[in-house]
Amino acid sequence: MSEPKEIVETRGDDRVDLLATDTNGDGKPDVWVADTDGDGKADLFQFDTDGDGKVDITMADLNQDGTPDTIVDGDGGLPPTV
Repeated sequence: MSEPKEIVETRGDDRVDLLATDTNGDGKPDVWVADTDGDGKADLFQFDTDGDGKVDITMADLNQDGTPDTIVDGDGGLPPTV
């Protein structure tokens, strides 16, 4: 994955990928949704917007209210595991 330009703060230190999906039909994941604090709820969202297989945008929802609290370019120091 890409080198992080910024490190994203998350709710916890663990990462459990809840979803990795191919939205553009090229056979590779381009959206990743993860839980970082073990509560089973998504709080980290990552997107490959140009189809190169690398995370281009990372969003963290620290209070899990459905609105991102942090948005950074790249994988935010948290590359997907799937």
